[in-house]
Amino acid sequence: MNAFFQYDSGKIHFTDQGIGATIVLIHGYLETAEIWTSFANRLSENFRVITVDLPGHGKSSIYGEVSTMDFMATVVAKLLEYLNIKRAFITGHSLGGYITLAFTDLYPEMLTGYCLFHSHPFADTPETIEKREMETGLVREGKKDQFYPGNVTKMYAPNTLKRFHEALLRSKEIASGISGEAIIAVLKGMMARPSRVSVMEAGRVPCLWILGTMDNYVNYESVLSEVHLPQNAKVVMLKNSGHLGFIEEEDLTMKVITDFVNNLIIK
Repeated sequence: MNAFFQYDSGKIHFTDQGIGATIVLIHGYLETAEIWTSFANRLSENFRVITVDLPGHGKSSIYGEVSTMDFMATVVAKLLEYLNIKRAFITGHSLGGYITLAFTDLYPEMLTGYCLFHSHPFADTPETIEKREMETGLVREGKKDQFYPGNVTKMYAPNTLKRFHEALLRSKEIASGISGEAIIAVLKGMMARPSRVSVMEAGRVPCLWILGTMDNYVNYESVLSEVHLPQNAKVVMLKNSGHLGFIEEEDLTMKVITDFVNNLIIK
């Protein structure tokens, strides 16, 4: 089911398919819910799966000049309330992971668990902020095409580019359709976000952390060394993935998430 729900002055687009325990999939930067299509379809064979276009992305309305992580987490919470879903397992890819951690911080009682998918709990470094400010400037000048194709290509591991050529073209097409206004709002939100290392380390809800050994955006060795994970956290390393394990290693990541969520249900 493709549908909309009214939130404040605009509408949020989402998909809802399957039955069973609820899993919410939150897309990343330069993506829309469409990036999850294959993964969501397969996951919905065993679960109720919700995908959502973040504000300003896909078919969702944009709400302002800054899309903070807390604001977007609240949008997801309101969507779950609208669907009368009391608790869910939330999986966030990259930017979606930042939103997932904000959700975990603000609404832990609404979670059975969460998954950071090629993401991390840290605030932006000065180097990352400089890059985001550069991208913001290019978007304002109408030149987003000078950076988004390269950004999207870097999401794939070098040795998977040929095999996933069609997926890469689709990823670039998705990115090209996101408005400059929405890109700037998200860039500002990411630059302003706080560290949520303490949220991960507190372990209020179970955590699944999926990382790729060939990820050009998240250095797995660095992030793992700086977080003291609680006992209810599990780390999975994808040896053949860059930043898009749900595409590059779909079968494996499908099993990892399915097993983790099923284990939560049994408990």
